[in-house]
Amino acid sequence: MIFVIKTIFNFGALVFAFGFIAPLTMQIITRAGIDLPYGLTPLMAGLILAAVWGGVAQYRGRWI
Repeated sequence: MIFVIKTIFNFGALVFAFGFIAPLTMQIITRAGIDLPYGLTPLMAGLILAAVWGGVAQYRGRWI
């Protein structure tokens, strides 16, 4: 159990990105009525943004 918790904390930036940034982005895109190219859904766009931003934050060790 401790191993699982340590692993989750090691990937905290990605967990935060997929748990908070992706749904927030999806809601903003939906509410603003933005038409996305290439047949992307708001959820896919949010997940892509979360993966990129969270991956960069995970790699660099900071969000900014």
